[in-house]
Amino acid sequence: METRIIKTEQQYREYLAIVAALVKQDPPLDSDAGGRLELIAKLVEDYEKARYPFARPDPVDAIVFRMEQQGLRQKDLAAILGGKNRASEVLARKRPLTLTMIRALHEQLQIPSALLISEPRATYRVRRVQRRVPPKKPSP
Repeated sequence: METRIIKTEQQYREYLAIVAALVKQDPPLDSDAGGRLELIAKLVEDYEKARYPFARPDPVDAIVFRMEQQGLRQKDLAAILGGKNRASEVLARKRPLTLTMIRALHEQLQIPSALLISEPRATYRVRRVQRRVPPKKPSP
């Protein structure tokens, strides 16, 4: 079979089967079979990236996912973010992450900093206080 760019789902399935068979053989990388495995795996990867795009999670989703993975609770996050209120506001998307918070999350929870600095899906709700301007006094 001639190796070509994957364009259909059927070709994709065929190439996946070839990759599975070659992986079982565990060929050396410098052999013909190793080169073929590398090429077909790259074609499969390219097809998957184009066909099944992966959306990056927003920062809060990434934090919640890591908390679930490590069995952490909000009070555990409070120690990292600087208090219960801050942790609650961040998780409720009421407070954006600061640079200090991003560093702490990256270092302590090993969340990639690139995920933490991206824009969140939801907009933050910030209350703006309107200042009242007193009326001008008439001049004498």
